[in-house]
Amino acid sequence: MSARPPRPTLSVNLPSFGATPGGDWRGLLDLARQAEAAGVDRIVVSDHVVMGDHTDAYAWGRFPLPPTAPWLEPLTVLTAMATVTSTIRLATGILIAPLRPAALLAKTVATLDVLSGGRVDLGVGTGWQREEYDALGLDFSARGRLLTDAIGACRALWGQTPASFASETVSFGATYCEPSPLQERLPVWFGGVLHGRNLSRIVELGDGWIPIMGATVDDVRAGVARLADALRAAGRDPRTIGVRGTPAMVRDGAGAPHLRATVAGAPALVDAGATDVHLNLRAFDPGLEDPAATLSRMVESFRAEVG
Repeated sequence: MSARPPRPTLSVNLPSFGATPGGDWRGLLDLARQAEAAGVDRIVVSDHVVMGDHTDAYAWGRFPLPPTAPWLEPLTVLTAMATVTSTIRLATGILIAPLRPAALLAKTVATLDVLSGGRVDLGVGTGWQREEYDALGLDFSARGRLLTDAIGACRALWGQTPASFASETVSFGATYCEPSPLQERLPVWFGGVLHGRNLSRIVELGDGWIPIMGATVDDVRAGVARLADALRAAGRDPRTIGVRGTPAMVRDGAGAPHLRATVAGAPALVDAGATDVHLNLRAFDPGLEDPAATLSRMVESFRAEVG
């Protein structure tokens, strides 16, 4: 991955779960087109493979949807979006990577990167829901190791022909996985708190950090400093690592999210070391009544604040 872009980028989360855009999931493709036309830098979609009843295990407040709500598979969604766009980057935020067999994940992501013309940013994490691991016959308590091994195996399959890899949970030798991603180094962003294991993952395998939901400007600043020290110690340039920041939501007098006031928090995140600012489309247009106009206002507000 090359050095960070000359200006901070804007990523927008599109609603690939819950209510359908305009009553038809194919409306997501219209949202992708509108995001690109508005000048958004990156589309982000979320992931859950299955849902269990115990959404009370969600650590960031009340889970916003019932277990019966639909969740589209993100790599499939991004592949469809790739066919109707040409420049906007396509990201997961986050993909629960341990739920996919490593070789299949490597193949699927490489295919998406080739078909999109090299526009994939793979955001990964472990997720929070035990039921997803149970449904796939995986050990929830080993999710950190599964994540590290899965991305390590992907790196091997994307970078060597034939590839070999050996770890606690994934091992293979003299294996071919073609085509390789179009990008010389496909960017992998790790989500979560910068505890020791996650810090090591980013230093050894990653290209970006997605701070945990609710991270403050001070959290981002401290994480960026810690990450920079670890990267330098490993002989890596901190400028090659992206950092995503989400401004704290600001509400108007009626309690509704206020876009411009929220985006006014972006410069502080950039000053703290964020290279990418993340917003959620549905937060500012819950009913998706005029997403094209909302996306344009997002871009205009972001550029007014950040440049």
